[in-house]
Parts: sequence; C-alpha cells; structure tokens
Amino acid sequence: MLDGGFDLLELLRIGVDIALVWYVLYKIIMLIRGTKAIQLLKGIVVVLLVWGISILFELHTIQYLTNQVINWGFVVIIILFQPELRRALEQIGRGNLFARGSRSEEEIMEQKIEAIVQSCQYMAKRRIGALISIERETGMGDYAETGIPINGNLTHQLLTNIFTPNTPLHDGAVIIKEEEITAAACYLPLSESPFISKELGTRHRAAMGVSEVTDSITIVVSEETGNIALAKNGELKRDLDREGLRTYLREMLSPSIRASESKSRHQRGKNDG
Repeated sequence: MLDGGFDLLELLRIGVDIALVWYVLYKIIMLIRGTKAIQLLKGIVVVLLVWGISILFELHTIQYLTNQVINWGFVVIIILFQPELRRALEQIGRGNLFARGSRSEEEIMEQKIEAIVQSCQYMAKRRIGALISIERETGMGDYAETGIPINGNLTHQLLTNIFTPNTPLHDGAVIIKEEEITAAACYLPLSESPFISKELGTRHRAAMGVSEVTDSITIVVSEETGNIALAKNGELKRDLDREGLRTYLREMLSPSIRASESKSRHQRGKNDG
C-alpha cells in the first residue's frame, strides 16, 4: 500500500510538473504570436532538427556547426531581442503575462460590435456607402473568394478606410468572420424579392439577397441618405441609430443566442429527416 501510494503521489507530481511546463510554454507562444520573435522560434526549431539529424547520421561537420549555433545562440537572442525580453519581464512584474489572451467570448464580441458601430456611425454622418456582412454559422467562403483577401484584425479604422470613396476596395461588400475582416470588394447575390421597396438600391438588394441564402447579418450604410439598415433572414430593419444597431448586434451575435439558434436548426433537421 505504501509503495502504491508513493507511486501514485509521484505520478501526480510528474503530471502536475508537465502540465505547468506546457501551460507556461503555451502562454509564451501566445505572448510572442504575431511578433518577429515567432520567426526566431521557428528558426530555433529548424536548428534543433538539423542538430538531431546530424547526431543520428553522424554528420560531424554539421553537428559541430549546430553545436556552435546552440552554444552562442542564447547570447545572440538576448542581444537581438532585448526590447521584447524587457517587455515580457515588465508584464510578469505587473502580473499581465498570464492574463494576456484570456479575454472572454463576451468581451471579444463587445469589441467586435463596437468597431462595427463606430465605423457605421462615422460613415453614416459623412454619407459613405458601405456593405458589411458578418458570417455566423453558414460559411461565406464562396462570396469571400469573389473579393480581395484582407485577413486583418477588425478595427473601426480599417473598416472605415476600406469604404473610403475612390479607393480600390470601396466598391463591394466586406465579409467579417469572427474577429477578422476576411475580404473586401466582394460580390453578394442580389435579392429577387418583389416586395423590396423601389427606393432601395443595389446595396440593400445585396444585403437582402445574402440574408436569404445564409444566416449572416449584413449592414448597409446608404450613400444617398446616410441611413443604416440591417438584413437578417430575408428581413430588413431600416433607419437604425447607433444604439439600435448596437442592440441588434448584441442580440444576434450573443454566444448564447447563436448556440440556441444552432440547436434549433439541428432539431429541425432531425425532425425533417
């Protein structure tokens, strides 16, 4: 019993040790992701692979060279990446290292909504036409392929700049997926519904059209009037102000609402089957 208890305790200790190491490595990778340090990490991996191969196949010259790189590499890393290392140590001192990247889904959603609302309000005041489609459960890859790839973080500055008149990307739709602007200058299908008001233009018809074939949320800023409209499931909500747009987006992008809609669609599919 004593040996069994000791072995169990030792295994638990080893498991906790390994889990902590992996957690720290994960947080470090999240910290350097998107910086030039990630390229350094890739280079280190390549050097270690070459070093391992040289040992396996007894390639003595390559082994000697990789040994020199490994021996002096840490000094070179400290010299080249002094600003990044200092910033990382400062974050550890402030307790921010392990907090970074831990935003909740609700916080991410709020940041996304605020970027869209700010951009739409800015464009509405200046009567800059815009067409913004937000992907939900139904993929919009086919429509994104008709435009120009962006794959940039969603910010109100980038979103507004895309629709600035007389720029290469201003004509067409922007497609947003999660927290990224996937593509711009995209073509969306036009609705053929006879019930759409004649006073509405091509952007509104495109918003209605894509909302009829996907579960996306599409926002239109009118170039003629500056009014903001939102299309979903073939329905168009017009003349939205800032708070109205924010409220609708919160309702339709809420993780709980999306999960409920996904469950309802799945249940309907089972019943139809």
